[in-house]
Amino acid sequence: MNYLITIIGPTAIGKTALSISLAKHFNCEILSCDSRQFYKEMKIGTAVPNDEELAAAKHHFIQNRTIFENYSVGDFEQEAIQKLDELFLQNNIQIMVGGSGLYVDAVLKGFDDFPNIDKSIRNKLNSDFELFGIDYLQQKLKELDAEYYKKLADENPQTLQNPQRMKRFVEVCIGTGKPYSSFLNQKKNNRNFTPIIIGLEAEREIMYNRINQRVDIMIEEGLLEEAKNLYPNKDLNALQTVGYRELFDYFDGKTTLEFAIEEIKKNTRRFAKRQLTWFKRTENVAWFDFKTDINEIINTINSKL
Repeated sequence: MNYLITIIGPTAIGKTALSISLAKHFNCEILSCDSRQFYKEMKIGTAVPNDEELAAAKHHFIQNRTIFENYSVGDFEQEAIQKLDELFLQNNIQIMVGGSGLYVDAVLKGFDDFPNIDKSIRNKLNSDFELFGIDYLQQKLKELDAEYYKKLADENPQTLQNPQRMKRFVEVCIGTGKPYSSFLNQKKNNRNFTPIIIGLEAEREIMYNRINQRVDIMIEEGLLEEAKNLYPNKDLNALQTVGYRELFDYFDGKTTLEFAIEEIKKNTRRFAKRQLTWFKRTENVAWFDFKTDINEIINTINSKL
């Protein structure tokens, strides 16, 4: 039997440190499913593990892509499952860690089965998006699948600002004549492992303080310079990310640097709250306070092996 120890929780809660400790204990490797740590140009602002942490345990899917590539959650699912198949030949216990709920679900449960959509529909949506912007896609989804639009607005509003995801939702509605949500939770792919899910959490005030401190550290480590180098490509989908968008506004002269930094902290806190909302819906999670002794977590994992 193969087991995938999966560590979830909000940003800045200590998932990286826990994953490395567990990888050392179980002598296994780590898959990252943080959808922004894939990109080699985005190191400081995505809190990529440092050189010492990367050396402490073998990591996969860290800075393995460039922001100029189109890399979807479906691409990640296929590559992650293939990598796990390889790793399970060496050790029947492996670790996955990250704060991107959709990417976690893609590996643990697989994607829903959607019919092929005529490419002409996506081409027209691309043209409409160029003319009318994200508001047009939002309105179309609201018309064609009000239930799913409301779900996103309530639970994952950042997705409503993602042009690629929104085009996908709308093209399925148009191409099939059915709501996008009608295809969800139908067929799931079989997995050759059993997930053991560990969640880390903290009281909200503590969590927010940790986030604020992390942003200050990022600024000290050179986030401003990193964002400045990425600024010419600010419209790329990968860069529609907290920590960069706010600094792009500063470079555009829309805000002061002090205001931009406070916005990064505020938006990161909001992001953490959405992460918790998503992960709290996940079933069979063993939740621990972020300061819990590692041995207690290991004992819980051992009881499930």
